[in-house]
Amino acid sequence: MSETPSASRGLKGRDLITVGIFTALYFVINFLFMLLSGLHPYLWVFMPAIDALFAGIPFMLACAKVPKFGTVLIIGMVPSLIYFITGMFTPLILGLMLASCVVAEIIRAATRYESFAGNAVAYAVFGFGMCGSPLPLWAFHDSFVAQIAGQGMGADYLATLETAANPGMLVAMFAATFVAGLIGAYIARGMFKKHFVKAGLA
Repeated sequence: MSETPSASRGLKGRDLITVGIFTALYFVINFLFMLLSGLHPYLWVFMPAIDALFAGIPFMLACAKVPKFGTVLIIGMVPSLIYFITGMFTPLILGLMLASCVVAEIIRAATRYESFAGNAVAYAVFGFGMCGSPLPLWAFHDSFVAQIAGQGMGADYLATLETAANPGMLVAMFAATFVAGLIGAYIARGMFKKHFVKAGLA
């Protein structure tokens, strides 16, 4: 399947500016929910789903306005690198976000960047990248909990965190994130329908 003409040209200067603006908007929304997730362990576990529900607007608009390969990689990797460099995330999020972005880009390319449904599924997959934030709770449970305890987290918070660290909750986190991503994509289309109509994605 050949690429669309717009996708084959690659990202230009104007495209990078547009994607940069939407990346900044995505980062602001994401950061707000990151802060809120510190209030309760379950808010943290389901932070990727909550984020996916509300961050669909900048993501979907970026995909509509810049239907080219690389758009999703920039939106996902720039904030993740910022979080990692500032010590907020483990390297796990970089790997998971990169994998999620690559799969999302493949989905967009497979649907020739012209399908709203394709972009919506790509966004739902993209949301898995943020699961790299709470994922160490399962992947490196003992050392991760010990690290949090060493940072002065309260006993009640740690006890609740232990109850969340079960396989069922892990599956629920990923499932909720995917579903919330689809809903978030349709919320974006409902709020900015004319932009998607103009881009041929309505």
